[in-house]
Amino acid sequence: MERMITYNIDEDSGGLRIEQYLRRRGYSAQSLTHLKKMPESILINGVWSYMRTPLKSGDILSVHIQETESSPHIPAVKLPLDIVYEDEDILVANKAAGMPVHPSLNNYRNSLANALMYYYQEQGKPFIFRCTNRLDRDTSGLTVIAKHMVSSAILSSLTMRHEITREYLALVRGRISPSEGTINAPIGRTGSSLIERRIDFENGETAVTHYRVIEEKNSHSLVSLILETGRTHQIRVHMKYIGHPLIGDYLYNPDTEFISRQALHSFHLSFSHPMTGEKMSFTAPLPEDMSRILYTQDHGRPYQV
Repeated sequence: MERMITYNIDEDSGGLRIEQYLRRRGYSAQSLTHLKKMPESILINGVWSYMRTPLKSGDILSVHIQETESSPHIPAVKLPLDIVYEDEDILVANKAAGMPVHPSLNNYRNSLANALMYYYQEQGKPFIFRCTNRLDRDTSGLTVIAKHMVSSAILSSLTMRHEITREYLALVRGRISPSEGTINAPIGRTGSSLIERRIDFENGETAVTHYRVIEEKNSHSLVSLILETGRTHQIRVHMKYIGHPLIGDYLYNPDTEFISRQALHSFHLSFSHPMTGEKMSFTAPLPEDMSRILYTQDHGRPYQV
């Protein structure tokens, strides 16, 4: 990917070295190191400059990102791809259930990464896959992908500071009481399993989930869940902990009467754009396999806020 980013230097930033200014803009040390290795990646008023060069008020600082290689172990495969939003810096996709985010030994050619590699290969563009909010294979919904190293570093820092809001929708059996609340229970590994997690008050990591019942219908509850932390299987483990595991969850509740995967959907994402700072907000309707459980009489009407 190739990207030219331009900054107008104001009085408050005058006197800062280029490296100092870019660190304040959210550039990581690793990003700056890579930029130093790129030819003429830093320019002041159109003239190539070193990172230690001081800036003056009124200067135009340009950062020229040049990534010429693609992720080496991700084959390009033509797969269905639902792109919700795309610009020069980020891409937001609505991932289908059953599609892994990354290739693996048993899912080498059917992942979101494979689909995006094909998408950019068809445009003749190199592509390095950098996914910010990873979803389990069977969790559907929104995920954001950084299109170059700088947007990736800034999105990662937003994640670390809990400045990306992630709202999920889940289906459970029965009525939840109270209908809203906060689950604060640490999560750790289960024995020697690399996958399964459990509540572990002695050795687990802090995990906080806020939940709210949206609707009760057909003996099921549709629940909104907002993550304050991002532990592996957090929603799935927390909902089991309060006695309402997700239906269809093969690992924590193999209740597959109505659905063959965990009934979990990444419904809403909001964050500040990594380069412009603009507030971004995206939603993805409840998928058909979840909506039909609630709305069988009105033909799978998708849930909307």
